[in-house]
Amino acid sequence: MKLGIVSDIHCNVAGLREALSVMGPIDELLCLGDAIDRSRFSNDVIGLLKDRDAHIILGNHEEAFLAEHDPGTAARDGVDRDLAAFLAAQPLRRMLTYGRKKVLMIHSTPWEPRDEYIFPHNEKLALFAEAGADYVLYGHTHAHVVSRINGVVVVNPGSAGEGRHLSCAVLDTASDDVRVIHYMDPQVPPSPA
Repeated sequence: MKLGIVSDIHCNVAGLREALSVMGPIDELLCLGDAIDRSRFSNDVIGLLKDRDAHIILGNHEEAFLAEHDPGTAARDGVDRDLAAFLAAQPLRRMLTYGRKKVLMIHSTPWEPRDEYIFPHNEKLALFAEAGADYVLYGHTHAHVVSRINGVVVVNPGSAGEGRHLSCAVLDTASDDVRVIHYMDPQVPPSPA
């Protein structure tokens, strides 16, 4: 099973489309949260994720947005109520099973409080191996990680939407191979030579 992994899109539909293009053929798409911004909704991003039957979890930006905006009320600033309700129905974490392998999707950490930033060299990264899964996928930091800890593969695909240099990842559950793919944000014009 080839899993395409994106996180921290932050309303950048062009970045998400480019991620889908550079990943190549995948069996399923996983989004690790922060598909939107805390103060801005993207019908395009959520619609595309929904159309692709992506497995989605909420990040801190979705939590903040949904705490402030009731998805059932009249559309605000062009927000599609059905897409907002779809997003609001997504969990904070998700455990998926592929054959005998378990994939845990989280946005920041598998422990409470969930708002810590665990960068690649943080010693707390080792605690992800205690989460009860074969693969632990997380976002939040915008910094990509591929680490094998006591037989557990920990992956952070980086950000598919914020910054000039974006990234996503593809995980092959048959081989345990992880490929992080870097690409330029299509919304940002190239630097003059």
